[in-house]
Amino acid sequence: MVQPRRAQWIPVGVIVLAVVFDLVTPTDVTSAPLLTVAPVAAAPLLGLRGIIAVGLLSMAVHAVLAHLDGTFGWERGAANQITLLAVTVLAVFINRTLEGQHATTRRARQVAAVAQRAVLPRPPSRLGDLRIAALYVPAEDEAMIGGDLYVVQETPFGTRVMVGDVRGKGLGAVSAVSADLGAFRYAADQAEDLPGLVLSLEHALLREGGRRGGQEQEEGFTTALIAEFAADLTAVRIVNRGHPPPLLLDEQGVATALEPSEEAPPLGMSALGTWRSPVDTFPFPPGATLVCFTDGITEARDVNGTFYDPAVRLPELLRHRALVGEPATPAQILHALIEDVGRHTGGRAQDDQALLALHRPRH
Repeated sequence: MVQPRRAQWIPVGVIVLAVVFDLVTPTDVTSAPLLTVAPVAAAPLLGLRGIIAVGLLSMAVHAVLAHLDGTFGWERGAANQITLLAVTVLAVFINRTLEGQHATTRRARQVAAVAQRAVLPRPPSRLGDLRIAALYVPAEDEAMIGGDLYVVQETPFGTRVMVGDVRGKGLGAVSAVSADLGAFRYAADQAEDLPGLVLSLEHALLREGGRRGGQEQEEGFTTALIAEFAADLTAVRIVNRGHPPPLLLDEQGVATALEPSEEAPPLGMSALGTWRSPVDTFPFPPGATLVCFTDGITEARDVNGTFYDPAVRLPELLRHRALVGEPATPAQILHALIEDVGRHTGGRAQDDQALLALHRPRH
């Protein structure tokens, strides 16, 4: 549990402060209480040897200062030495306890990372001429994965994509994410068109809700954006089921929100009625990038409650980059976007954030 180098000097700084305090105060005022702070400060900052070294240094400094003041006797000097020794032992115990907790946390994060790769694998960086980048930022740091999802799959009908957000967040939503991804991977290879694909997803979500029962059966749903790219990448067909519209960026970084022609509710709500799944077709010219994201981006708020607007902010970020260097790659676009959202919110993710960028190169 070694901390950054600057922080490791804090215990030494405490000892130096104790020396200065002792030298500028009368001889009957001792700095021993301040010296006892040094081993405690070292507990979360240094390793075992460092803590012992700080404790021994504190005892040595106290002995020298007490000798200079003429106060090194059993009543004050020896008693303070015993106190410093006891505090050093206590600091070692605290350090071992913290180290055990950190080790448990590291193992949990490793398990979560493996689960994330298994449940939500990163899409390939390239499918044919299509360049792909994905980014996931969980709201709960310990969870590593939550209720947002993305998937890109090459099918007999072209490259198909889904970005979604299941009801809920954190580990409780992982099973729903797994069901969505499994249903999509199967249906994407079987359904001849996007309405058929959406219908298969609806049936899969209803079956999953029935198995889970309770509130999940009545209120479980998934907002989803489902896209299909033409074989020559000249167009993209989109079905939007209650999801934030994606942005289409041209070569100059101008952003256009691809709004649906007809509103449709999220997936998994067909028990309440039936809705059409209108397919909207948009041109996808050379040099264009389709940026998809979940509502963790669009509903991110600053201290004044103002929502983040990627359609306004992202072109400004890319315009600045174009002035200072090469055009941004799909991965750079996503990282620039997520960093800007972090600045907007003050650095704390308020909801899971899943982002996907798909780029058609000019050549």
